[in-house]
Amino acid sequence: MRLFAAVLPPPTAVDELGLAVERLTSLPGTDRLRWTGRDGWHFTLAFMGEVDDGLLPELHERLGRAARRTVPFALRIHRGGRFGHRALWAGAAGGLEELRLLAERADAAARRAGVTMEEHRRYQAHLTLARSRDDADMRPFVEALDAFEGTPWEVAELALVRSNLPVSGVEGEQPRYEIVGSWPLGRGTG
Repeated sequence: MRLFAAVLPPPTAVDELGLAVERLTSLPGTDRLRWTGRDGWHFTLAFMGEVDDGLLPELHERLGRAARRTVPFALRIHRGGRFGHRALWAGAAGGLEELRLLAERADAAARRAGVTMEEHRRYQAHLTLARSRDDADMRPFVEALDAFEGTPWEVAELALVRSNLPVSGVEGEQPRYEIVGSWPLGRGTG
């Protein structure tokens, strides 16, 4: 199964961001973007790709340890950015150091559980809002997000999410996400 570790924003944060994204979709050029659905908004910590079912017990155990070693922290959705002409994203503010540490711990947990991971890169907190169909100019969308400041919430959980890729071939179909495990943060060092 195709898995990733993530922090999931609460419904109130998703609703706030949703209002900002609704305004973005009225800008010129929006038809050149594939917008992600609200139910798919998350901060990926560690993308694992295809994971053999036999690794799941060890992966669950190690992700649980990573969560227990990380204290809950405040986070908010903040402004936006882009990866070239490929993706538009919302950023984060608040406990960025704690979020980065949780991402590193989730990555290490997956590696130690035997998951083949991509080359390790410096973590950049982002929540993907849209992807370009054809190298669209993302600058107007980033500028429109410049003033976005979400309400802080407490990150209290690490989630393991299964990504079910579209199979119907219907244009615009989104991946479906399913939580297959979650662990509370800060419950000791065990």
